[in-house]
Amino acid sequence: MGKEYIAKSFKSGNSVAIRLPAALGIEPDREWTVSEVDGELIIRAKAQSGKRIDLTGIYGSCPGLKPLAPEDRLIETREPDWEGKRLGHG
Repeated sequence: MGKEYIAKSFKSGNSVAIRLPAALGIEPDREWTVSEVDGELIIRAKAQSGKRIDLTGIYGSCPGLKPLAPEDRLIETREPDWEGKRLGHG
């Protein structure tokens, strides 16, 4: 078992929070799962989702590009052509 630290619980809004020591090297804003088994708390790091792409550096590089209006976001539904006809040919 690793080194043992003391953590203190405190009231935060309507919840109780536990301040974890910086020596554990826990990243801020990370999500965790917490479960209780036989009176003991088990805390596990939640798997991080994929990385997001930061588009702030290219904003404005396409001056003619504008957001779609809600009415332009609609997709017309149609029945599939199961007769083997190719699109635009009949």
